[in-house]
Amino acid sequence: MAHPKHLPAEQRRNDTVRALIALAAEQNPTDITTAAVAKRMGLTQGALFRHFPSKDAILEAVMEWVAERLLARIDKAAQTASSPLTAVEAIFLTHIEFVIKHPGVPRMLIGELQRSENTVAKGMVRTLLRCYTERLIRLMEEGKKQGQLDADLDSSAAATLFVGTIQGLVMQSLLTGNVSHIRRQAPGAFAIYRRGIASGQLSTQESGVGHDHRHPVERKKWSDR
Repeated sequence: MAHPKHLPAEQRRNDTVRALIALAAEQNPTDITTAAVAKRMGLTQGALFRHFPSKDAILEAVMEWVAERLLARIDKAAQTASSPLTAVEAIFLTHIEFVIKHPGVPRMLIGELQRSENTVAKGMVRTLLRCYTERLIRLMEEGKKQGQLDADLDSSAAATLFVGTIQGLVMQSLLTGNVSHIRRQAPGAFAIYRRGIASGQLSTQESGVGHDHRHPVERKKWSDR
């Protein structure tokens, strides 16, 4: 087994990214120093600087890591869905699970967007959001064609509201200090969102008594009892 101080460069970079994300879940991302990252990894700053010349370089690696993994996960979720509307829901719940697994990520994304200067990392966050919303818009346009979504739906505005709904749940988790709590809140929040974008017929069908808005994980736990 490789000694922790002599890992392959790519593994060391990934470990650094994960260390910064973990620290961001515990404190204000802007307050995190390279010294803190190195300490979390059991390294000296000098060893860390062999792979990253600055904190901004680590942030750029984090944004690349997040974009690759988040987009891959929502693409997979959408591809396994049976329709555009169920794909939108699958993306929503997949994103929520990603946040629960990596609670430092949304704090870092928000932190970067709040920076007054235009940094490379900030540009990467904007690119991620653009790619994300483009995927949603394509699904919604297909949903309109298939009659699942309201024919008059503004797909761009609906995509913005989709992201905003997730951000709202994230803010709730920051207020309560319990990120896993949003797993229970997410299905109900999406149910409200869904009624706003679905065609009239689907909205009527799914507003009936007995529709289960719990997260799939919660439904499975209940069915296993």
